[in-house]
Amino acid sequence: MNTTANALLALGASPVMAHALEEVEEMAGIAGALVLNIGTLSPAWVDAMVLAGRQANRKQVPVVIDPVGACATNFRNETMKRLLAEVRPAVLRGNASEIRALYYAEQGTKGVDSTHTSEQALDAARAIAGVFQCVVCISGETDVIVAPEGVIRVANGNAMMPRVTGLGCTATALIGAFAAVNPSAFHSTAHAMAVMGIAGEMAAQHSPGPGSLQLHFLDALYQLQAGDIESRLRLSEE
Repeated sequence: MNTTANALLALGASPVMAHALEEVEEMAGIAGALVLNIGTLSPAWVDAMVLAGRQANRKQVPVVIDPVGACATNFRNETMKRLLAEVRPAVLRGNASEIRALYYAEQGTKGVDSTHTSEQALDAARAIAGVFQCVVCISGETDVIVAPEGVIRVANGNAMMPRVTGLGCTATALIGAFAAVNPSAFHSTAHAMAVMGIAGEMAAQHSPGPGSLQLHFLDALYQLQAGDIESRLRLSEE
């Protein structure tokens, strides 16, 4: 939560990390977007996610779900089944193994690491997007954003980024920030992943390893200019 909150603040967004049953509905009702992350679970937190998600749906607040470690345990499986049954997502964002696991129910995840490429999860993402009428973002060496209306690929980023814990969750949080101000879930997701990748590239220029990358990544988000995006963006849409 600390990592994602710092990234959102550096970008200019206004994060609130809430999980108490007593306040999540009220908080979701006044938010610009709601991000549900199953990285750290307890029964009370799952109940809070469902309450918040339902309220966001009622208030037409976009919901972004991150299926961290999908299919690694039965508890995570049941949590995702419940969330998708009771909450209507605007965006699902995960790595290739997590997205494949949601569709194929594979035991292919390794913690939060991906053992598949983005393209290997493309068919699963298309199926999920069709069933839930939502955007599915597969993050990886190339980020693939899938929606009923098309596919966008973003080739920005740096190989050190997967070695910093919390950056996948940060990508999901940035999608929430962009979805809060852009009514197109498809394009807001692509914009968020582009900013994520470009900031990672800029940070890597000053970072000999993952520890300093995390530090410089926040600085890159804070200092990001339109010219940085224009000169570095590698995006294709079909």
